[in-house]
Amino acid sequence: MTGVSDRAFGLDHISATELTNLSSNIVSTFQAGAFFGCVIGFFTPELWGRKPIIMGSGCVFIVGAGLMMHGTIGLLYGGRVLTGLAIGASSTMIPVYIAECSPALIRGRLVGIFEIMLQIALVIGFWINYGVNRNISSDTDKQWHIPVAAQFIPAGLLLISMPFIIESPRWLVSKNRISKATKALCWVRNLPEDHEYIIAEMEEIQASITHELEVSGGRRSTVQIFKEIAAPGIRNRVGISVLLMLLQNLTGINAINYYSPTILKAIGYSGTSVGLLATGICGLVKMITTAIFMVFIVDRVGRRPPLLVGAVGAMIAMFYLAGYSSLSGSFEGRTPPRDSGSQAALGMIYIYAIFYGFS
Repeated sequence: MTGVSDRAFGLDHISATELTNLSSNIVSTFQAGAFFGCVIGFFTPELWGRKPIIMGSGCVFIVGAGLMMHGTIGLLYGGRVLTGLAIGASSTMIPVYIAECSPALIRGRLVGIFEIMLQIALVIGFWINYGVNRNISSDTDKQWHIPVAAQFIPAGLLLISMPFIIESPRWLVSKNRISKATKALCWVRNLPEDHEYIIAEMEEIQASITHELEVSGGRRSTVQIFKEIAAPGIRNRVGISVLLMLLQNLTGINAINYYSPTILKAIGYSGTSVGLLATGICGLVKMITTAIFMVFIVDRVGRRPPLLVGAVGAMIAMFYLAGYSSLSGSFEGRTPPRDSGSQAALGMIYIYAIFYGFS
């Protein structure tokens, strides 16, 4: 935020330290909302279904984006919390919905497309910010209204399209709505009800649900779900999955996404346009790498080797960035010259994006 956006949010009369703290708080409110959104997205779909949670997330997101358009810091906080809540719930639920509607042979790839679309959305956001900074004067509200208002587009498309999409056949079977589940499966497979593929898949889904109910004693309560998670053979897999996601995020991806202009300034690339341009390029690198990996690599080499390679590459890149920032005095607030060390640090940001895309 610069110029009129600073004045609109009351940021033009505060110190640099206060501005830094405020920026951190704004990012943190979104993350806090996303955390509670993930909790909601975990517990509520078993009761209400997949579609209502996804559509409800879209509604909450639009309300949050509308609050941010008002231009006051209090409503900005509220809007960030609500958009985070919506993103947390939807990003938890949408991969589950995709997996439950997908044929087994391409299930992994279709869920991977969800990640590709996330990267595309990030790239679009980065380049919208760069475009308005370059082409719209900071003396007008349009410079910050346009990036904020752009959030209405994906949320609106979600709400417009979801009523025409089926509920998860698996969830319908779990609620004993066999007829609706069969019709939903026929719609998504584009096959008649008496087709042997539909019959076989329905039998497979019913057998899986029956087995889950037998294991849980015929109930699907929250307590029973946690008992299943804690069961021998299951808890280890759950623990590995949780740690993979936790450690992947702790590699520094959120720092790159949210603070890349600040990081770029710390390694010698000052100026809002320069920072936004470099951030946009980083987003493109990450998007292209993720797409190449999901389409051409993952089914050929498996899952584990790319995770290991990605972790090592990201570690080396972050180690260099940390070492350069320490030696150049960036941690003390000094801006280093744009020399070979600074150029290597910029390259390491892109290298990090490549290896993160692999993992």
